Amino acid sequence: MTSPVLAGARVLLGVSGGIAAYKAADLVRRLREAGAEVRVVLTESAARFVTALTFQALSGQPVRSSLWDEAAEAAMGHIELARWADEILVAPASADVLARLAHGQANDLLTTVVLASTAPLSVAPAMNHQMWTHAATRANVETLRARGVRVFGPASGAQACGETGEGRLLEPLDLIAELAAARGPRPLAGLRVLVSAGPTFEDIDPVRFIGNRSSGRMGFAIAEAAVAFGAEVELVAGPVALPTPTGVRRRDVRSAREMREAVLTAVPSSDIFVSAAAVGDYRPAEPSALKLKKTGASRALELVQNPDILAEVGRLAPRPLLVGFAAETDDLELHARDKLERKGLDLIAANRVGENLGFECAENALLLLWPGGREELAQADKRVLARALLQRVAARYRETRGATP
Repeated sequence: MTSPVLAGARVLLGVSGGIAAYKAADLVRRLREAGAEVRVVLTESAARFVTALTFQALSGQPVRSSLWDEAAEAAMGHIELARWADEILVAPASADVLARLAHGQANDLLTTVVLASTAPLSVAPAMNHQMWTHAATRANVETLRARGVRVFGPASGAQACGETGEGRLLEPLDLIAELAAARGPRPLAGLRVLVSAGPTFEDIDPVRFIGNRSSGRMGFAIAEAAVAFGAEVELVAGPVALPTPTGVRRRDVRSAREMREAVLTAVPSSDIFVSAAAVGDYRPAEPSALKLKKTGASRALELVQNPDILAEVGRLAPRPLLVGFAAETDDLELHARDKLERKGLDLIAANRVGENLGFECAENALLLLWPGGREELAQADKRVLARALLQRVAARYRETRGATP
């Protein structure tokens, strides 16, 4: 299906070595269906997994793989490729290619073209999950992000090595959606977006606490997407082990009361508040100053209710556009619509937890509800869902505030 954003785009696809290279063939087909012109550069390692002939047939263009192609380089072919592209996408991007791009190397055709081009660069990492989480890879990715390079993914799941974790290449249609969103209009330009993310921890004693299984990934993905959509973004994060998205101001908190204080401080200067945090409903009434010792007997723990941050923001006048989340195990739409109406929200994103969705997962599926409307977002990587959610949030802002961002 032709995309108005990608129609006529000149996409240079760099394919690096790794088993995920086979997905790049379908990616070429999908890019052409979206209306893009595609030329492919294979690294030497990629050519061991997939053939140039495959990509030539799918793209309708000659495929380049060597900096030492005498016929092409007689006319400075690598410079011609660099000038031709108005988008460069490296998918899959191996750990090796990410390292070479981060350090500005130009020791093969792909890295040379990237250095010689002014086109926006996007990379879609794919590698073993231990390689993805290695400090060297993380540093290289952050270096690229700081230079404005877009990073699409990776997704999480079963890997060719037999292990499971983060490091899978995003699916071709997800990559198309990411590239289209990056090239498209910035629907939140000029707006200030406040996002809360992650769990809250409530101390029982200096050693133990009450918490929940929220990883913060959804909220962090929303903050990242809001920056890409042109917003000025502030993130209030519970205790999570996630890097701060580029361009986001972050404040770390631990308890529900700390999160309330941070949110209420930031709300007056915010146009939109996306409450993606999984705030604990209860806390111990009297946390112990000393570690509680095992006595052999049962112990009762008195709990008191935490403040309802979203409801409190909803009672403010004026207030920002309010977007809430509802994580449910049953009667998803019934419970979510009740929360939407009871708290006077402008939109709620409901998700079922468990079944490899929601908490502690890289993927999710969302049911969006608002007064007079609903939309289902199918299961996908949380970064992809974040962009789709914010498209709807931007539309709600225009509808309810009578303004174009």
